[in-house]
Amino acid sequence: MTPAGNAALEAELKNLKSVERPAIIEAIASARELGDLKENAEYHSAREKQGFIEGRIKELEGILSLADVIDPSKLAGAIKFGAKVTLVDEDTDEEKTWQIVGEYEANIEAGLLNIKSPIARALIGKEEGDSVEVRTPGGVRSYEVLSIQYA
Repeated sequence: MTPAGNAALEAELKNLKSVERPAIIEAIASARELGDLKENAEYHSAREKQGFIEGRIKELEGILSLADVIDPSKLAGAIKFGAKVTLVDEDTDEEKTWQIVGEYEANIEAGLLNIKSPIARALIGKEEGDSVEVRTPGGVRSYEVLSIQYA
């Protein structure tokens, strides 16, 4: 993953441990004081949220412990992990810019493309000026690589 993706996951983990976890523990304690736990909706809701938080903490710790952080600014050449690629759709002349990132930091709306996606896999190894055909669920799309940046 990229350094920015790693930092975002670490920030989420820190927030879960230092803010969310203490808040839910307090909510459970408050709900316990309300009496009968069998019919206490606040207690059951807080326990459910606690389970979600603890599960996400374990998931993030596992991801971060196995993460291989790659700094794209030290890379150059053909498209590979970390590249920021500007493409033009050869059918519609629409330009798009994506950065190829790891699966845990991917967000298509933010221009962060999962390295396992069909578009990213088709782009790997290509250079500026190359034409790329991508098989998507909507059919085959053709793109031309306009620029490659590593930042």
